[in-house]
Amino acid sequence: MSAKIPRSQENDYTSEIITERQHFLEEKSGASLNHTKQFSFDPETMEGNCEQLFGVAQVPIGVAGPLLVNGEHAQGEFYVPMATIEGTLIASYNRGMRVIRESGGVTTTVMSEAMQRAPVFFFKDARDAREFCHWLVDSIDVIRAQAESTTSVGKLLEIEQYPVHNMVYTRFDYSTGDAAGQNMTGGATFVACEWIRANYPKLRTYGLSGGMDTEKKTSFVNSLKGRGRKVTAEITIPRQVLADVLRTTPENLRNSTGINTLAAFLTGASNNAAHPANGLAALYMATGQDMANIGEANQCSVYSYVTKTGDLYYSITLPALIMATYGGGTGLATQRECLELMDCYGQDKAYKLIEIAAGLVVAGELSLVSAARTDKATGTNEWVDAHEKLGRNR
Repeated sequence: MSAKIPRSQENDYTSEIITERQHFLEEKSGASLNHTKQFSFDPETMEGNCEQLFGVAQVPIGVAGPLLVNGEHAQGEFYVPMATIEGTLIASYNRGMRVIRESGGVTTTVMSEAMQRAPVFFFKDARDAREFCHWLVDSIDVIRAQAESTTSVGKLLEIEQYPVHNMVYTRFDYSTGDAAGQNMTGGATFVACEWIRANYPKLRTYGLSGGMDTEKKTSFVNSLKGRGRKVTAEITIPRQVLADVLRTTPENLRNSTGINTLAAFLTGASNNAAHPANGLAALYMATGQDMANIGEANQCSVYSYVTKTGDLYYSITLPALIMATYGGGTGLATQRECLELMDCYGQDKAYKLIEIAAGLVVAGELSLVSAARTDKATGTNEWVDAHEKLGRNR
């Protein structure tokens, strides 16, 4: 019989029980926990974030900046913390931020907000399902009241309907304040669904999560409807800035967008960008976001063209950017400090953080796409050279 990991029913976050787990793991594995066992925060603050705590994973955090953002919520220059183990990453984003500064800043706009829970309802046949769709529309006010009775922050904005066969897939769309809101919307939707079950006799049963929210994975529905916040970041880059900083032209970058778009079409990719997940993952890890939400946040679309004056208009829309400045992992000691570096911790700061994140993605895209080309005259490639100089290749 396998030995059980030590736990305490009274308080599983004391120094004593954590030390007991560390000794248990060292004895069972033969490994020495010299680094994972060292941390500076109060372990009791981990309750609700991590079970069976025995230590920490220390990930390097670098800083890129300043990033100049002309947003509605983020305005000015920001130094962006990025947790990563990939050499060259921060240097590349830093270069992109220089392009942004010398172009007057990146303009960011939060287009919409909707965090979903997506129950599916089952009926005897398609006609009963169709009738239920009409009833949902007529009953939206009372359903909204039921859902919102569970939260002081969440607001039910809409119930999307997708009937198929004898089922009705739905998406309950919420605004969630400064929280990411997955748990919040789950509790609110459960109460609403229980009221529906009690008041709609033709309903056979329902599933609280029918999958139509496509949580933590990319989807066509989120590309169009959005999940979390949909944000656009756009910039017009003077031709001379591209030549001086990135050693490229508007025409070259516009051509790269076209090539990447064709590749995305041919491969069925979720975006036509180069690597939005790189910067987002580094920012997510530094600021206490749910890392699995990168599955959604990574999807985006890039659009660019050469202006009449010969400069480059460049824009990215991220339809499913899920980030929080309150709740979840944002209040943990290290993550809170990283948020405070950008004045993004606490209430009324979520849109500000979203806009900074979108600007960060633009910086990374401009730098990488420019670096990927090979110089015919010298036979060199900036991307390869950078990894040889700064990365683990050396």
